[in-house]
Amino acid sequence: MRKIISLAAAAVFALAGNVRAEVSEVRFAQQFSMGYLQFNVMAHQKLLEKHAAALGVPNLTVSWRTFNGPDNMNDALLAKAVDVVSGGVPGLVTLWAKTAGTPQEVRGITALSQSPLLLNTRAPNVHSIKDLTAANKIALPAVKVAIQAVVLEMAAAKEWGDKNYDKLDELTMSLSPPDSTTGLLTGSGSFDSAFTIPPFQNMQLKNPAVRTILNSYDLLGQSTTSVAWTSKAFHDANPNVYKALILALKEASDIVTADPRLAVTYYVEDTKSKMTVDEILAIISDPRYRYQVTPLASKTFADFMFRVGKIKREAKDWKDLFFPEIWDVNGS
Repeated sequence: MRKIISLAAAAVFALAGNVRAEVSEVRFAQQFSMGYLQFNVMAHQKLLEKHAAALGVPNLTVSWRTFNGPDNMNDALLAKAVDVVSGGVPGLVTLWAKTAGTPQEVRGITALSQSPLLLNTRAPNVHSIKDLTAANKIALPAVKVAIQAVVLEMAAAKEWGDKNYDKLDELTMSLSPPDSTTGLLTGSGSFDSAFTIPPFQNMQLKNPAVRTILNSYDLLGQSTTSVAWTSKAFHDANPNVYKALILALKEASDIVTADPRLAVTYYVEDTKSKMTVDEILAIISDPRYRYQVTPLASKTFADFMFRVGKIKREAKDWKDLFFPEIWDVNGS
């Protein structure tokens, strides 16, 4: 009997040890965008902390850092300076291909948002990407790797063939969406076009001198814009926290859908946006804007990037890019 009791006690202590071994803090990285409204909701309503506590991980701390572009965020993830990264699909695809099968392996957690990305210009003689010349410059979050950069390459490949997919890369420069918007609207920058994100792209179009010459949905249709990803090491070492993270992201997505005004209010407060709640609500009331965990067209990005040689690993299925906890959704 004593032996049975001892074994039971050992099992209890082992279980408690497993819970204690999980992280006490989750560090998030995000970018300048309203594409991450779930994060604003999670932060204000402490959803991750709530779900973690329910799963036996009390007093979890959550912290947030803002980055411009995927390069810096991915470097921070690999350096273990952050735990959860968010950005455009190509940022995930790039790191997934680079780290697959290594101790630093990375995969996606869930999708976050869908929205059209707009390449806007104030150059009077530019009406499509075919009109762009060496005299034009395009500001975007990160050359070659940001989702805007890859969409531009996809458009170039469609126009001039896969061999010329990078034809317009020499025209691009890295700049944050807020700075790109300021430069485009004032004409004070060394560029005349900007490929950014909502709501900055929408702010730009309020100027009658600015117009759109490329819409990502013309290439991809309804597609995921932003996703969240993490390392396999974090995923494997923190099963309860990771399960809480999935639950929190799903609940936050439901809240954004059910009460977008509340979510946008959080966003405006957190970012000190110059746009009002009503102005942003008018943008996301467009049915092309959606906040959901289901990835759409993620494999389309991966296929293109593999085909033109931007990555060396081929994704056989969209599920290759994401951890199994999200495989039950109807993704692509």
